[in-house]
Amino acid sequence: MKEMKWSRLISVFLVLVMGVCLLAGCGEKSEAKEDAETITVYLWSTNLYDKYAPYIQEQLPDTNVEFVVGNNDLDFYKFLNENGGLPDIITCCRFSLHDASPLKGSLMDLSTTNEAGAVYDTYLTNFMNEDGSVNWLPVCADAHGFVVNKGLFEKYNIPLPTDYESFVSACQAFEKVGIRGFTADYFYDYTCMETLQGLSAADLASKEGRKWRTAYSDPSNTERVGLDDTVWPKAFERMSQFIQDTNLGQDDLDMNYDKVTTMFQNGELAMYFGTSAGVKMFQDQGIDSIFLPFFEENGEKWLMTTPYFQVALNRNLEQDTTRREKAMKVLNVMLSEDAQNRVVSDGQDILSYSQDVRLQLTDYLKDVKPVVEENHMYIRIASNDFFSVSKDVVSKMIAGEYDAEQAYQAFNDQLLTGKSTSEKVVLTSQNAYSNLFHRKGGNASYSVMANTLREIYGTDVLIATGNSFTGNVLKADYTEKMAGNMIMPNGLSAYKQEMSGAELKEMVREFVEGYEGGFIPFNRGSLPVLSGISMEVKENADGYTLTDLKKDGKSVKDKDTFTVTCLATAKHMEAFPEDQDLAFIKEDAPVKDIWTNYVSNGDAVLAEPEDYITLR
Repeated sequence: MKEMKWSRLISVFLVLVMGVCLLAGCGEKSEAKEDAETITVYLWSTNLYDKYAPYIQEQLPDTNVEFVVGNNDLDFYKFLNENGGLPDIITCCRFSLHDASPLKGSLMDLSTTNEAGAVYDTYLTNFMNEDGSVNWLPVCADAHGFVVNKGLFEKYNIPLPTDYESFVSACQAFEKVGIRGFTADYFYDYTCMETLQGLSAADLASKEGRKWRTAYSDPSNTERVGLDDTVWPKAFERMSQFIQDTNLGQDDLDMNYDKVTTMFQNGELAMYFGTSAGVKMFQDQGIDSIFLPFFEENGEKWLMTTPYFQVALNRNLEQDTTRREKAMKVLNVMLSEDAQNRVVSDGQDILSYSQDVRLQLTDYLKDVKPVVEENHMYIRIASNDFFSVSKDVVSKMIAGEYDAEQAYQAFNDQLLTGKSTSEKVVLTSQNAYSNLFHRKGGNASYSVMANTLREIYGTDVLIATGNSFTGNVLKADYTEKMAGNMIMPNGLSAYKQEMSGAELKEMVREFVEGYEGGFIPFNRGSLPVLSGISMEVKENADGYTLTDLKKDGKSVKDKDTFTVTCLATAKHMEAFPEDQDLAFIKEDAPVKDIWTNYVSNGDAVLAEPEDYITLR
């Protein structure tokens, strides 16, 4: 009898084990299917998360696109590539082929695609490798030139510049009436770099200039490349002359954007180096402003342009025809005219590098229309070296420490020498976690980050918007820079509040279902991340609906109390409905700083992931 009972117990146990195994197997198959159907797109800025990403997803209802706010830094993608975490599609604004060269072997060659064929040859050559392959494609340009207070010119009867000589004459005429003719925010590296290149755009875009640029950017070149002795000596002579002609000096090195625009607004400055967005901004304030190009030594007019971003695809997509086709559809939408319209700022023009996008200039760029039509849009050389070295050398030229020859030599020496990039390891992750969203459980990587930050902030509950973290937690050694890059880079802040269960449920509902002025989830991967609680959400044609909120497996009661920390950008949190009667206290330090300080101590430990969502 005892033997029969024991046999039955064993049978029941085996059935249970088999059931658990089958369920686990089904779960793994389900997750694998979700992963295979998902295309990951890393965006370089959270600004693209508001209009651009939702538009792309809307155009591809049958494709689940996982959008992640990565980092505007190619070193970030090198790190992902070295540790098996490179996404399907990459975007980067602070870009050069020189810095992208280590990624070449991991990226698709797009040279024979329709998307590459649509790019004007003039610009495509800037992205072509020595072997003719093309890994990166540019989207529309941000135009940089001179923002000019036309009203001041008319008030003092000073002719508007039409060439370099008249530009200098205008500066001198304004100096005589006590108004600064020109300055710019030389506090920043990009202004130093872009002035140096913009003044010699015609030469840098010449045959000799392109020859040097190709050598500098060649991925197969294993040696560091300095400046050439044909184009660049003239560029530094030009820069030196410009400094003299505009009376730039030591004080200009302390000029930031706010100081420059305040001077312009107060009628104390006639011209500054900026973008066409500045023209709209000042015209909206009633200041008659126009936009003018760089005036070159040979009489040509050029615009300095910065692609809003460059885009590349992971070569692993070629191993799966279905996934490759999906990714190409995503790329096609990303480069479309309607999508590019959602990239540019309000009032700015689409200066697209693609022949498939119509040229439609607003009044803000009407004065440079001939320059655009001539394709005199120079794409800046924007390697990390060029940013840092330009800041150092141009600043010393402005301060009077270098003449043109000394500046050329110093710049060349720094390019050839480079900087030591060795950093100590501050965090070691023993496990890798996926950043792909799964209907049962959510995003494991984001859960690790949210759970760890909940412990750091010492709070019962942590709620983070879906763009708070930058992708996979990798099985890797993290330097301080790479560990810092695990947090979304664009001003993520922490807000604390003690609240009831009823208030917590309403708050999570707002984050899940969206509210005016806040972030509105547009696909499953953009849903908020929770720690300390879990939620059940229903997906419907109109979006998402919160159906239950649980703590330790039990539904949250209205009278429960919690300390809650929310992670979000300021503009989204400030728009949180006032009728919720929740007085959030904003932490002084950004989340990125809190996180970096935590890991830099050297004994940081990552929390384990938890299932925080069930999506039905």
